[in-house]
Order: sequence, then structure tokens, then C-alpha cells
Amino acid sequence: MASFPDCVNENDLDKAKFIGELLVPVAPFDQKSGREAWTVAFAPNGSYFAWSQGHRIVRLIPWNKCLKSFSLSAGEEGTNPTSPRHLSRQNSDGGVTIPLADEPREHTIDCGDIVWGLAFGSSVPEKQSRCVNIEWHRFKFGQDQLLLATGLNNGRIKIWDVYSGKLLLNLMDHTDVVRDLTFAPDGSLMLVSASRDKTLRVWDLKDDGNMVKVLRGHQNWVHCCSFSPDSSVLCSVGAGKAVFMWNMDKFTLIRKLEGHHNDVVSCEFSPDGALLATASYDTRVIVWDHQKATILLELGHLFPPPSPIFAGGANDRWVRSVSFCPDGRHIASITDDRFVRFWSIEERAPQAIASLSNGLCCAFSAEGSVLAAGTRDGSVHFWEAPRSIASLQHMCRMALRRVLTTQQVEALAIPTPLQDFLTYRVI
Repeated sequence: MASFPDCVNENDLDKAKFIGELLVPVAPFDQKSGREAWTVAFAPNGSYFAWSQGHRIVRLIPWNKCLKSFSLSAGEEGTNPTSPRHLSRQNSDGGVTIPLADEPREHTIDCGDIVWGLAFGSSVPEKQSRCVNIEWHRFKFGQDQLLLATGLNNGRIKIWDVYSGKLLLNLMDHTDVVRDLTFAPDGSLMLVSASRDKTLRVWDLKDDGNMVKVLRGHQNWVHCCSFSPDSSVLCSVGAGKAVFMWNMDKFTLIRKLEGHHNDVVSCEFSPDGALLATASYDTRVIVWDHQKATILLELGHLFPPPSPIFAGGANDRWVRSVSFCPDGRHIASITDDRFVRFWSIEERAPQAIASLSNGLCCAFSAEGSVLAAGTRDGSVHFWEAPRSIASLQHMCRMALRRVLTTQQVEALAIPTPLQDFLTYRVI
């Protein structure tokens, strides 16, 4: 078994540029479970980075400060080979710089239990709450509001103010681990939680966190959920082979996508909403046209690929996480074979790779230039994402697909090659 097909030489693949890491102090008891970084997240406006560093703790760090620290460390390395290129909890808390009043501040949040899920929510652009009695609310979120939701081991969800680090809401209805969280991108502060209690729950934070709906359909644990960019569709995946697509205006199941051969653990939409990437323990990432329920691309991580009967298991190629780059052209995946892979949607072989032991999750920065990956020891590693100038054709395709579905594109009176390009069938 190999991590790459015979036609690909691992030594010929580009190596992603490592730019830094965030470490946590190690104590003897830290060797036990509970120190994993299950989730990493970037704020939509690029102002903050957050990660669950284990033992109930979530760190919030201004992203610009983080990047500057990596740059300074890289510069120091040129003159001092022993200089570390990382931040630790000790030196990042007690730094020599004093933040100004209007500068973003670091926060260390004790959530009271193991943190499994993280999500930033922004009220920009502002969208009216669905609740009628809006004037009776305890909280009035302004246009510059930035929230952090944390999903805990005990089934609770805690909502924090990012700028102050204060607890705002405590949502209690799940009966098991809250594995993942996602906010609607439209600024409505609608939050969806995915839990091991086999349900997804929809919360309206502009209505003081009241629960709007329970989405049932999964027969087992729900691992991950993701909103489409226009907030109209939700994807959820879990301990099962199906990918669930939900209509978030009516809170009904649209369809199930069938194609994986083992549990599906991660999902994310492309920036234009036309594509959906899902990662599974069957060693594959599948790129879907979710509107037509068709598979456009399969990205393999084990060669020869396992048969459907034996797909998954102890083969060291479980795909743990997948993330779509904001440029709409690249995908990153984390696997148990100690590789981070950067893919182009136009190729079936990785564009670049990086070494990472015990990777669990990954996310691209808001501008798409950096990939962050969390690990089992609570640390986070950062790489530069592959850079290339997007073609005018691709940018036009993304602009068009933000407002047109696959069916609407197919109804246009345009040449077949152009139609295939706009519907991503050429990938």
C-alpha cells in the first residue's frame, strides 16, 4: 500500500512552506487523552485565530499578531539557528508588547469541559432575526459583533464575545458530545450544532439563543456540518456512508449523496457554493456537484484503493479533515499517514505536501494564504498555501455560480464546452 499512485513520485512533489507553530506546555499528565486540538478556526474577517488546545482551554489570538510573530521568528532564524519558530502559551501570554486600547487582545478561555467544536459568528452583513418580538431580547448584537461558539463534551454550547472574552450564552439541549458547530454566513447569527446524540440543532442567537429546530435523520453520531455560502443549504456527515443535504429555509432534508464506502467525517462547500468536498474513512475525498448529486472528482489517499468491502479500518490512510481554500481552486486534506496534502481541483495528484504527525483538523485563513492544522498534542502548525494567479475564466465562473444553480446553467443557451466549464464537469 502506498500514499501516492505509481505515476507520482513523492520526492517530485512540491513541499509546502512551513511558517510556524503554536505550542502548549507539556506536563506529565498531558500524555493522557484530553489534550487534542480537535478544532481550529479563523474569524470571517480575518481578525482572530482560535483553537482548542486541550484540557478545556480555547485560545483566541489576533491573527495579525500571530503572523508577525512567525515573521520575526523566521528573521531571527537567519542569524540564530537555535531560535525557535513558534509561540508557546507561556511567552504569548506574557509578551513584552503592551497592546493599545483599540488593538485586538489575546484571550485564554476555560470552557469547563473538553472542547470538540469551534465556530466564529459575525453579524456582518446584518440580517434580521426570524423572531417577531425582537425588542424583548437580552442581547442586542451590533454590526461589529464577533462571537465564538464552543461545543463541549457534556453536550453544552457556550457563546463568547471574542473582543472581551466574556461568556454570553449557555445553550443546553444536546445529550451527548457537541462535535461540530457552524454559523450561517449571512450574518443572521443562526447557529447549527452537530452532536453524537444523532441530531443537528438550529439556534437563533439574535433570539437569545433559543432553539429553532431539531434536524433528525442520522442513525449514528454526527461528525461535521457546514453551511453553503448563501446560507440556504446545510451539509451534515457522520458515522455512516451518506452525506445529508438540508434546506435551511424549510428545515427539511433535500437529499442524501451516496458514494462513500465508510464513515464520512468532514465536509465543506466551495466559496461559490457550487461544489462540496467530503472526507471519509474510506481513504477518499470526494468533490460533488451537490445540486445534481453527482461525483465530479475523487482524491485518493491510498493506492491501490481499498475495495468497498474493506474500505477504511486500520490502514493508516483515514482522512481526518478537508478544507476548501477561499480561492475556490484548492483543497487541503489531513490524513493518518502523516501527510498534509494540497490539491488543485484540476488535478488528481497533490500539488504540494507537508509532513504532520497525528493531524486531526485543518482550516484555511480568511484570505486563503495560510493553512492551519491541529494535532493530538494540542499544537497547531501553519503552512503557506500554494499560490497561483486565478484565470479570468475561473473568477467569472465563481461569480456566476454564486447566483446560478447547476440546473440554471444547463438551461442557458450556451455552447456545450462552456456549459461543462461553468458546471465544473471539466475537472
